[in-house]
Amino acid sequence: MEDTEALNHIEELPSDRVADLVEYLVVNIVDDPAGVTLEVVDDEQSSTIEITVSDTDTAKVIGRHGRTIQAIRTLARALAARLGISVDIEVLG
Repeated sequence: MEDTEALNHIEELPSDRVADLVEYLVVNIVDDPAGVTLEVVDDEQSSTIEITVSDTDTAKVIGRHGRTIQAIRTLARALAARLGISVDIEVLG
């Protein structure tokens, strides 16, 4: 059991911690939390977190004039900066 726990801590990337924050925020905004999926795409320079939500929730995640997604991006980038990485957030719909 201890070996499994040690492997889980080793495999977690800093971008996964940012994705956890983004997922928490998005799930609490939408009407259909089960329809939320996140995919983290890591490359050498940065990571991209792709958010997929149901069609009816896309507007809620983006917000009026993009304010909601901009706030999510600001929080994600602040955490990423503390972790020493760079992230970008994309809403796929």
